[in-house]
Amino acid sequence: MLAKLNHDERLRLLEFVCSFAWVDLEVRPQEREFVMRMVERLGMQEDRPQIERWLKRPPPSDEVDPTRIPREHRELFLKAAKDTFKADKDFAESEQEYMELLEQLLV
Repeated sequence: MLAKLNHDERLRLLEFVCSFAWVDLEVRPQEREFVMRMVERLGMQEDRPQIERWLKRPPPSDEVDPTRIPREHRELFLKAAKDTFKADKDFAESEQEYMELLEQLLV
């Protein structure tokens, strides 16, 4: 499914993934590593400076409105959220709450 995303859609996914990493107000090294592996897997190396900025400071909340995710990509974004939250092996309460809210908005 990732292969079907165009460049802008992949960048949007990475923006959301970075915002997911910030849910507990801290991007841990494991989460950063997870994001950078996604950058490689998606072939988004040219966008790495922007993605690193999102890891230093979260993307603006109005840019990561889950209701704006196209219906055909929602399952992929949900999976990316779960994988991001699990990356540091510490599924914090704030992450669990956010995941529940995200599922309600996207399902």
